[in-house]
Amino acid sequence: MDTANVISSNTSSGQRPPQTTGSALDVAATAPGAIRVIRRNGKVTGFDASKINIAVTKAFLAVEGGAAAASARVRETVKQVTEQVVQALTRHLSGGGTLHIEDIQDQVELGLMRAGEHKVARAYVIYRDEQARKRAAEAASHAAPVAAGPQIHVKLDEGAVVPLNVERIRTVVSEACAGLSGTDVEEVVTAALRDLYDGISEAELSQALTLAARARIEKEPNYTYASARLLLDAMRHEACKFLDLPDSRPTFEEMKPAYPEYFRAFIHKAVDLELLDPKLALYDLDALGKALLADRDAQFDYLGLQTLYDRYFIHSNKTRFELPQAFFMRVAMGLAMNEVEREARAIEFYQLLSSFDFMSSTPTLFNSGTLRPQLSSCYLTQVPDDLDGIFGAIKDNALLSKFAGGLGNDWTSVRGMGGYIKGTNGKSNGVVPFLKVANDTAVAVNQGGKRKGAVCGYLETWHRDIEEFLELRKNTGDDRRRTHDMNTANWVPDLFMKRVMIDAPWTLFSPEETPDLHDLIGTAFETRYAQYEKLADEGRIKNFKRIPAVQLWRKMLSMLFETGHPWVTFKDPCNLRSPQQHVGVVHSSNLCTEITLNTKAGSEIAVCNLGSVNLPRHIENGVLNLEKLDKTVTTAMRMLDNVIEYNYYSVATARNSNLRHRPVGMGLMGFNDALYKLRLAYESDAAIQFADESMEAISYYAIKASSGLAAERGKYPSFEGSLWSQGILPIDSIRLLRESRGQYLTQDESQSGRFDWGPNHRHTHVGGGVRGGAGHGIGEFV
Repeated sequence: MDTANVISSNTSSGQRPPQTTGSALDVAATAPGAIRVIRRNGKVTGFDASKINIAVTKAFLAVEGGAAAASARVRETVKQVTEQVVQALTRHLSGGGTLHIEDIQDQVELGLMRAGEHKVARAYVIYRDEQARKRAAEAASHAAPVAAGPQIHVKLDEGAVVPLNVERIRTVVSEACAGLSGTDVEEVVTAALRDLYDGISEAELSQALTLAARARIEKEPNYTYASARLLLDAMRHEACKFLDLPDSRPTFEEMKPAYPEYFRAFIHKAVDLELLDPKLALYDLDALGKALLADRDAQFDYLGLQTLYDRYFIHSNKTRFELPQAFFMRVAMGLAMNEVEREARAIEFYQLLSSFDFMSSTPTLFNSGTLRPQLSSCYLTQVPDDLDGIFGAIKDNALLSKFAGGLGNDWTSVRGMGGYIKGTNGKSNGVVPFLKVANDTAVAVNQGGKRKGAVCGYLETWHRDIEEFLELRKNTGDDRRRTHDMNTANWVPDLFMKRVMIDAPWTLFSPEETPDLHDLIGTAFETRYAQYEKLADEGRIKNFKRIPAVQLWRKMLSMLFETGHPWVTFKDPCNLRSPQQHVGVVHSSNLCTEITLNTKAGSEIAVCNLGSVNLPRHIENGVLNLEKLDKTVTTAMRMLDNVIEYNYYSVATARNSNLRHRPVGMGLMGFNDALYKLRLAYESDAAIQFADESMEAISYYAIKASSGLAAERGKYPSFEGSLWSQGILPIDSIRLLRESRGQYLTQDESQSGRFDWGPNHRHTHVGGGVRGGAGHGIGEFV
């Protein structure tokens, strides 16, 4: 049962390994990317998962006797425990690293307990304790008068080998734990030193420090910040070394005065490597460098900083040389490029981002300041019913996804299964095969190599193929008619829900026979739909199917429960409350269902430009700080307007739409954290009231900021005729929904009373126009 011997020795089960000149296992242990095991004598050997299987098997044999070897239950349990242990040990070591033998035995204990094998686990714990006492007694009996531990040397990046500097390790860990209650410097140092071996590389040393702190996060949450700071130490070394700065290994405190010099070097190097726009080098880099707040590097938790490192930071051949404050300043500079006082605006934007008071969307963070600044979040397209249009839309998907855009496609216009094709005198295979192509395109063209391509397909509930559409995400059935990577959404008209309530039939049509149905809403839709049903009854519409509305509704809900798709979105409210209903129909929402914009096949691809206020950062002394929120929203709205102006458009129809309507989505995130700071239960009436009042405040300040931008820069081109131009604000348009749904809807239209929504407000803040056709949108990262 001695896992130490079984896992990390070159002999097992009494068998002698073949003799070679140098152990192959030892060679593997020093290979780049390998996982190494440190034995109790300090020697290093390669990680061998099969030996964990042997150790767990021996644990069962020790408790249950020889019969356990023939037991199918034991074999299956051993297999599962082994897999769980290996996964737990290696999930954070994809690039290689070191493990101590005790870490492996700890995971074996946990694996046995999680498998419910408490008797085996207890015997294993007792055995480990007995072996530990024996080793301690043996060590005491053979103790030399002067005992010296093994000397560990570190192999520097430049090839030199130097003794391990334990004091510097202690300094780095002390800085990482500074101000964090519940953390223990010596505990982290001791755990890290246990995982070191002679000849360890600098990168592995940094990794060992980070892992030692990260392993303690479950015990004390503050270790997430300590882990982030230790990761930051490795990042500083990587960046400073790449930029050939005088000190390539600065500590946190040493980096503070060095940040301006680093920042200047970073910008020039990134421009030289053609990673950033040369215009960034024309800024007053000294002024911007002095504005950097190095202390804000300590705000990150581990997961946040690791995510930035993996996906967001500028890199050259996988070497990251952008540090957090340079990252935020780079984004700010990209958004202030054409400002009159660009340095002042860049610093203003930087302050907002680096404080976490507001955060731009992922594409903005990815691409701001680069040579291809695709800054917008999502694109909404309508797919027409012809081959050129269908594959043109798929090509647009690929081009937009290439630069990190998320995609929302409306497929309702594409004819259904069995639809007549005049050009070939044949029958259509429906929309599903084309959805499969769109699904595979999103897989093939990822978002700038930084995250997977993402697309959501929308289909209105009366479409002939809606039943098969509901099953696209199922794991069973013909895989050629499944879209495992595409999100799907149901675009539901109110009439369908009315039919469900009265248990009436519902008719499915193919859109080439009902071409205007997708563009109609409300009573106009209901009247036309009934006319088409009559035509079907008369035999003048051929490709239709009639089913109970309740049956379809049940299938929608069952698929939502089984696969999480399709999402349920409602057509009529999205159109009734759209301030841009004078210029077109909202045919779908976007990838994440937070934006509703009008689209038109071939001429307009709608674009959403998102950002989110970090709500808990505006809770002070138990209340929402409205003055701070006003300042945050005002600056953020300017940033979002600049996104539209500086954006790189890979598709011309997206540019036309974005510049014509200029929609932005000012949202919020951290709502649950805000409730925690306010000591409010999530399901309480007080939480509902806070949600209403906080979003009312954001809406008020966003409209005020938009009108201010319109006074400075001009109102958006399609303003005339919009609900804005009629003095109907989002807080008013909810009444249109009540009037439309009548007896089917009960809603609370009360307001907080804190803000002036009266005629004076409308005249002051909307009378002169607003800058964007849309101003609100709560993104998926709430």
